[in-house]
Amino acid sequence: MDDSATAALTARICLITGATNGIGRATAEALAAKGATVVVHGRSREKAEETARAVAEATGNHAVQPIVADFAELDQVRRMATEFRARHKHLHVLVNNAGLVAFDRRTTHDGFEAHFGVNHLAPLVLTNLLLDTLKASAPARIVTVSSTLHNRGRIDFDDLQAIRRYSGIRAYATSKLANILFTTELARRLDGTGVTANCLHPGAVASGLAGDSTGLMALGWRFAKRFMIGSEKGARTSVFLATSPEVEGLSGRYFYNCREASTAAAARDASAAARLWDVSADLAGVEN
Repeated sequence: MDDSATAALTARICLITGATNGIGRATAEALAAKGATVVVHGRSREKAEETARAVAEATGNHAVQPIVADFAELDQVRRMATEFRARHKHLHVLVNNAGLVAFDRRTTHDGFEAHFGVNHLAPLVLTNLLLDTLKASAPARIVTVSSTLHNRGRIDFDDLQAIRRYSGIRAYATSKLANILFTTELARRLDGTGVTANCLHPGAVASGLAGDSTGLMALGWRFAKRFMIGSEKGARTSVFLATSPEVEGLSGRYFYNCREASTAAAARDASAAARLWDVSADLAGVEN
């Protein structure tokens, strides 16, 4: 990133969800190092505050602030959005990074299948509640972390909660497909506002996504992490989409390794994107 782009970031406010570890933390550190005011989200206040202090110390940027919400409870997401708006009149970059992998089927506080609720509905709710702030801050960017595993996902509108048939990997993949469809529809709705929405595959990152899972699948995941890339490398595309002048004005795209990439056919279905938005907004109580 050139010096002028870096300087411009000093006046910008960024919110990164799931920022207490993995690529979320690496993204927060990269943006703080460029001079941005960075709000780091975590599930617990202790962890969020600890991360904010560590990022500030590592970067020399003390404009790093914690914010707290458990994305498995949508009321907490709503309270987080209210808290952010009370603190800040502007938001220039929103990085929807928080997510989970659960090999055993579980539900959120609100009764949604965990991947669908945490990886899809929570960022949909948060983004919608912050849209006015983003628009008031234009040019602004929304960056959502998806995965190449979206090509194994399937949006079954008759079984969005995976009640009839459950596979942890399939449910995760479906939530990542939902992230791309969300981005597609969001970009369409934001056309002309000065706010862009893009998504990305970070690479196979050795993250803590499945840290609280158990069983053979979880053991397999932990073994596979030995061959995955580190968080700093995994965060590069998120940082690129959040900061690079190369993508100024681009919206509704999917990136990998800081380049636009192709997606599975299911991720290019505009009618499915619109339908998923409507159904999801209804389930989450979002004004549509």
